[in-house]
Amino acid sequence: MPSVRPRLCCRTVADPALAVPHACLAGSMSGGNGAALDPANAPSRGERRVLRLHRHMPTGLAESRQERVTLAGVDASSLGLLLSYAYTGEVRICRANVQALLAAADLLDVPPVRQACARFLQSQLDVSNCLGMHCFAEAHACPELQRASLDFALQHFASVWQQEEFGALTSDKLLELLASDRLNAPREETVFQASLAWLNRTADRRQYADKVFELVRFPLMSPYYIHDVVEKQSLISESAICQRLVSEAKDFMLLQDRRGELVSPRTRPRYSSGITEVIIAVGGEDDKVVLRSVECYGPQSGQWKALACLPFAVSKHGLVVSGNTLYMAGGEFPDGLASRDTWRYDPSFDTWQEMAQMNVARSELGLAMLDGFVFAVGGWEGSSRLDSVEGYDPSTNCWQFVAPMRMAVTSPAVVALDGLLYVTGGAVLEDGDGIELVQVYNPKMDTWSEVPPMQIARSGSAACVLKGKIYVIGGWHASTENTNKVECYDPAQNSWHMCAPMIERRYRPGVAVVDGKIYVLGGEEGWDRYHDTIERYDDLTDTWEIVGEMPTSRSWLSCVSIQIHQDIRTSSPGSAEPYGYE
Repeated sequence: MPSVRPRLCCRTVADPALAVPHACLAGSMSGGNGAALDPANAPSRGERRVLRLHRHMPTGLAESRQERVTLAGVDASSLGLLLSYAYTGEVRICRANVQALLAAADLLDVPPVRQACARFLQSQLDVSNCLGMHCFAEAHACPELQRASLDFALQHFASVWQQEEFGALTSDKLLELLASDRLNAPREETVFQASLAWLNRTADRRQYADKVFELVRFPLMSPYYIHDVVEKQSLISESAICQRLVSEAKDFMLLQDRRGELVSPRTRPRYSSGITEVIIAVGGEDDKVVLRSVECYGPQSGQWKALACLPFAVSKHGLVVSGNTLYMAGGEFPDGLASRDTWRYDPSFDTWQEMAQMNVARSELGLAMLDGFVFAVGGWEGSSRLDSVEGYDPSTNCWQFVAPMRMAVTSPAVVALDGLLYVTGGAVLEDGDGIELVQVYNPKMDTWSEVPPMQIARSGSAACVLKGKIYVIGGWHASTENTNKVECYDPAQNSWHMCAPMIERRYRPGVAVVDGKIYVLGGEEGWDRYHDTIERYDDLTDTWEIVGEMPTSRSWLSCVSIQIHQDIRTSSPGSAEPYGYE
């Protein structure tokens, strides 16, 4: 029997609506003595039900020769109700008998009665009994009641954790609750309080502290709560694993532009937080038409929302995110001129604000956020490729040159990882063919170095960081070939390896990481074909799948992922809907 049993009021209730219909059980059974029934003398409907119950009585064992047999786990009252049901096709279910009757119906395999009891119990769910009901349903093969009671417990967790049943949960059941994205808590601090209460109930539960706290999403808590409450708990301070969890939370709070490197299940908001992670796609080209559009994609729902358009059409630009603030720099206007502009987007107000211009106009540049600075790398200024690099300080709204690259490139893929800036590939000749070179900038030393080259020469590829590794995706491989090839750089091994190729070849796609998966949007198949599809990569299975489409085909777009509140409303004309993704 489960360690937690449902609490039910003992008031007797006869509910005709829950009476099992007379015709719900049919079909004749053979007798326990092995003699076949004569079809010409078929038993009555009631007799058939008795024979069905008789199947579960001992026949080939020693008990078949005894005058009295004890059925363990079945009380006399429940057995009497089942025998009555066998003859009449009806059984009265009330709060006083439902639990024992369901257990007996499960043991003797009478599904209609078991299911009717489960429906009755489901109607009685409340915060004081839902956890016990869930364990009871799990033990007696009632999947619908099992799901309904778990859903109820998750939805009402803020009250459920304060009930007696919560304290009696097994460790496995507690971990199942804490791991769920559907756990409905007003704040993650509530989840911590509930976990702490369960652990402190008995001394022997301290052994589970590491496993329990690994499911608490510390990065989503208030930093003041971390400092004032969490760190003062002995269960935290005495565990190296828990100390690491707290350190992870602090890094996530402080190093906002490195959040892409700090992705874990603990950084994923629960559904009840009202926070959702989305991909924002900015600008680009649709069949050579330069776009102003800015759109927001919810990977969970597959829905798109229009956001405030750019003040001008632009492609071949760069886009980065720091915390929840976006910075766009450079690009190419429809007339072919390169841009020096820098713009900041605030998702809270759905507005764009012009910032200080770069020192040099750049299209086909690389842009990355590193240690609080925006770095603009290389590109095309209108007549030549650039080796220059400049950094933008949001706190002073100023751009400043840093050490130039070793080789001038256009269309590189640039990412930041572990305090270094990686510039992968790019074009060095007029035909746009890519190179394998990987240039690395150290901002503390203001110096450039190289790491082993990629296995595939590329320009116009996309790059991202996932779980401490760099993925370089697609691009222009040779003078007549776009590629679907993907490779991964592991800094710990200082080496590259090939991953599964994308389903479609893509030049200048957008890329973003959401919930530990890589999303690649749009890009060009060839000169005359622009993609509108979205592919998703799972590094655990090394597989790609097409998971959606964009509103329009486009390439040369830039994408980032951010966390936003579902209630924020867009200000774009004709769009009064919230971001809200169900």
